Amino acid sequence: MRSWTGTIIGPHNTIHEGRIYQLKLFCDKDYPEKPPSVHFHSRINMTCVNHETGVVKPKKFGLLANWQREYTMEDLLTHLKKEMATPHNRKLVQPLEGTYF
Repeated sequence: MRSWTGTIIGPHNTIHEGRIYQLKLFCDKDYPEKPPSVHFHSRINMTCVNHETGVVKPKKFGLLANWQREYTMEDLLTHLKKEMATPHNRKLVQPLEGTYF
């Protein structure tokens, strides 16, 4: 199983609250030694996400930048949700809900 679909419900008390975000995760042949690639299908404005493609930039997202083989897909989704609630992401203006990359 290399291709996964993930869902994140936006955290409370943020601009993301109540929104449902869809993601695609792809595990290369080197997984779990190397992190999966992560791509938001739902449009989102976050500092660690490429605004044109929806790809999560590993260098801007700590969990991917410091990947350990023990991490799970659940860890990845949980940390992305936490990233949405950080001060630099929690109030960023968001694209219209229901729009996709």
